[in-house]
Amino acid sequence: MRNRIFILILLSLSLVFRVDAHEDHSVVHEEGHGKFDPGATAIHHISDANVYSILDAVRIPLPMILKSDQGWDIFSSGKFAAGAHEDGANAFNGYVLHHGSVYRVAEAGFPMEGLIAIDGFKHTEEVVGGKSKDVYFVNYQNKEYRLDARTTLDGGILGGGFTSFMDFSITKNVVSMILVSLFLIWLFRLAAKRYAASPDKAPRGVQGLLEPLILFVRDEVAIPFIGARYRTYLPLLLSIFFFILGLNLWGQVPFLGSVNVTGSLSVTLVLAVLVFIISNVLGNKHYWGHIFWMPGVPVPIKILLACVEVMALFIKPLTLMLRLAGNISAGHIAILSFVGLIFIFGNSGESLGGSLVGTAVSIPLTMFMMTIELIVAFVQAFVFTILTASYIGAAIEEPHHEAAH
Repeated sequence: MRNRIFILILLSLSLVFRVDAHEDHSVVHEEGHGKFDPGATAIHHISDANVYSILDAVRIPLPMILKSDQGWDIFSSGKFAAGAHEDGANAFNGYVLHHGSVYRVAEAGFPMEGLIAIDGFKHTEEVVGGKSKDVYFVNYQNKEYRLDARTTLDGGILGGGFTSFMDFSITKNVVSMILVSLFLIWLFRLAAKRYAASPDKAPRGVQGLLEPLILFVRDEVAIPFIGARYRTYLPLLLSIFFFILGLNLWGQVPFLGSVNVTGSLSVTLVLAVLVFIISNVLGNKHYWGHIFWMPGVPVPIKILLACVEVMALFIKPLTLMLRLAGNISAGHIAILSFVGLIFIFGNSGESLGGSLVGTAVSIPLTMFMMTIELIVAFVQAFVFTILTASYIGAAIEEPHHEAAH
């Protein structure tokens, strides 16, 4: 804990004296210096990106895999020469990097081949269908060119849709999932080797760390909700629990890119869909009978209940997705907002004294929130796992299960 406090103090003080590097998140529409916007800054830092940034100094380029009507483009995001807040200084084959995300120039006249130096970006808002929509432009030789964001298959619900290109790149979140997965594989293989080498000895080291968690999931989640057949599904539950927990804890490590993997709806959507498919494929006759033809109730009520139960089939994965993403994102936003007090009190770098006051206020609030986030990391992994077990248990339950047991 002392080390984390010391590191946080160093970070806060460095932010005070480097406040000008953070001024480009502006509430005005011209990209550049302006009033500090803590909300926009927090959202930017928890968003996925095509470059892995550690603090504001180290930027690790990632593979870009893009598909447009001109074909495939595969290259390194290092070609963009990302600077402060992951804004690229170059365009490559018509693509640019803005706030860590890749865009494609959508207007004629811009050089669409090779490496081109650009002059920054501009942000405006347009009203389409009564809704405000963010629009970005790239400046090149004193002219502004409209940008297209990547295609997102959200049906327009989140402001996305089909555009001029699709992005299959290895992003910051993907790298984080790969790293956490490899670390978990190494950790469990190490524990397994120690158990095999000394089966009669008390757990020690990594065994002592993993065994209580595994027994907890088995005794408090798998057995109560699934019953006698729990061994079949225990590997799935353990995989979900440790994968989510590992990603949650990785996001708590200071300065490693503000990773927010389980706060991404695309990640939690995949996890929720997998649970939805598994639980419903496993569903037996008893399970589907209770959904479409509830026994022991009048026919009109059966029809009404069937409609409700079918809706519940899709509401369950939706709540899984939103609960995990919302809780993790909220914690990250709160922490970044508390750090943003440094710039608010310092009037975006104009007042050193105000920045110092903001630092004094920010540190205890941030440390408190980091402690809460550590608890939330475990709680959300447990909640997702126990709900998964409950859905599977309901799907495979046999009639009069309790009496038979």
